[in-house]
Amino acid sequence: MSVEDELLEQRREKLQRIQALGFAAYPHKFPYTHTVAEILSTFTHATVEQLAEDKPPVRVCGRVTAIRGHGKAGFLDISQGGQRLQAYIKKDNIGEKAFELYQQFDLGDFIGVEGYIFRTRTGELSVHAEALTFLSKALLPLPEKWHGLQDVEARYRQRYLDLLANPEVRNAFLVRSKLIQALRDSLDRRGYIEVETPMMQPMYGGALARPFRTHHNALDIDLYLRIAPELYLKRLVVGGLDRVYEINRNFRNEGISTRHNPEYTMLEFYQAYSDYRDLMDLTEQLFAEALQATVGKTNIVFGGQEIDFAKIRRFTMREAIAEFWPETASRPHKDEFASPESTAAVIAAWNKMHPDHERVPSPPQVPAGTAIAALFEAVCEKHLFQPTIIYEFPVEVSPLAKTKDDEPGWVERFEMYVGGMEVLNAYSELNDPEEQRRRFQMQAADRERGDQEAHLIDEDYVRALRYGMPPTAGEGIGVDRLVMLLTDSRSIRDVILFPLLRPESNEVLIRIDLGQDSWTLGGPSLQAEICLKPVPLQLANPSDFGISQFPSGTTIYNILTNDLNFEGQGLWDSTKRILRIHTPNITATDFNGSLEDCVRQAYKQGILA
Repeated sequence: MSVEDELLEQRREKLQRIQALGFAAYPHKFPYTHTVAEILSTFTHATVEQLAEDKPPVRVCGRVTAIRGHGKAGFLDISQGGQRLQAYIKKDNIGEKAFELYQQFDLGDFIGVEGYIFRTRTGELSVHAEALTFLSKALLPLPEKWHGLQDVEARYRQRYLDLLANPEVRNAFLVRSKLIQALRDSLDRRGYIEVETPMMQPMYGGALARPFRTHHNALDIDLYLRIAPELYLKRLVVGGLDRVYEINRNFRNEGISTRHNPEYTMLEFYQAYSDYRDLMDLTEQLFAEALQATVGKTNIVFGGQEIDFAKIRRFTMREAIAEFWPETASRPHKDEFASPESTAAVIAAWNKMHPDHERVPSPPQVPAGTAIAALFEAVCEKHLFQPTIIYEFPVEVSPLAKTKDDEPGWVERFEMYVGGMEVLNAYSELNDPEEQRRRFQMQAADRERGDQEAHLIDEDYVRALRYGMPPTAGEGIGVDRLVMLLTDSRSIRDVILFPLLRPESNEVLIRIDLGQDSWTLGGPSLQAEICLKPVPLQLANPSDFGISQFPSGTTIYNILTNDLNFEGQGLWDSTKRILRIHTPNITATDFNGSLEDCVRQAYKQGILA
């Protein structure tokens, strides 16, 4: 029997003893008079003498987080809402039966305490217990008190324990709740109406992304989980709702990273009779108000650097490429993006300067606008740590945005970057139905060329525009990434209560000694070659490997193999290499020793094919 099974059996026996004493195992309710927080705030300034005279009666409940004392008296701590209160338990005061109940308590149990408030000899505010009520037994032990729950994977899978063991995690989600409420309040004050749009849609749209598909049995039709609410919200503007917003869940069938989760939260809003510049100004106001309401200031610390939301820079996309171009002498001018040929020349110069980086595609392989957007990402994104608005985007990557009057190849669109990542996207909405249909046709052509994220042709949306939509600007803010910034979280999984993870049975963690960058493994039944390809350290997140920071000299590798059935990432420091290997239907396992020893063990257990 495992240690966990033994503890489970011991606590089940205690629960049986509690029932034998005449207490319900799982009572229906406990009518309390105060929360722990209310007791602490109400009586925090009360003196020993005042409490001794008044003996304020209370009924309070919570989870047992500490038990101290032996014999006929003792103390226990109950926690509720992130705060702790001590209770003094004495056999003479509560009676023999209740004291026997007290002796069956374990850390993690839920109890109710009835008594009065007093201060101990050390001055600690406490409840002098006169009666105890058992509410629920914790059949499994809580994470170790001093070490908490440190395993990153376990924290995400068992968020309920993470919240109990790590107070900073609880605080992060309180910040998240306050932020969402602050954004909602700011829009409500400006006359916006909060609405709800379909999450299952017969045709997905409003963004360039791959959807999740489901099936409606009663109607016998395929539906898609929404990738964005945009086209439905703009239909509402057509219908006369001039200012609308939705705090929505979106679903995109794409990769998972420290900045991407397939299910995520966005705030999306639309304002009639406005353009993208109006939303730039509104965005600065919204962020200032939201930060003040959430953290009490407009400057935060993220990744060890201070970020000031009171100072938001603005560049056009072309200005940003020139601003952050690595060589002054070859810095491109705005006019060099005027034709596919000159754009290709600029990109060729960049690729020549960075032969070891992934090549930026250029015309004629891809449309010029698509190439410029890719060049911007390569040149600029890593420099956009302070709040920066990037505006004027190529039409090829903006199928729903209105073009500039003086440059039809460019649209009135902006994004804001903070901490090196995009946090919002906004633009003047295209309200010309014929131009919108032409843009959809352009996207359809991209789809035929193999672009699985290209936008579908939504004829009903075009029809809605033909009834007339006023000049409108719209914006989408990534709530999860904004919470990452406010809580100094390096992974989006840290700010989503239940992030999507591989099934537990699909992941194996193998620890191996330092070796070469490639190996050939031989033997009667074992032949394989593993190669590790270095990737930029800044693209990796130390928490993915269960550590707080990378040791000095760390290199991150992608694992390449010719015939082993796995994939993953490796962490290399001066003493060992860690390979995260994903295989089907296998529980998490640790192996130690050389690479060859580890792989042999994995073969013996059937983990590797």
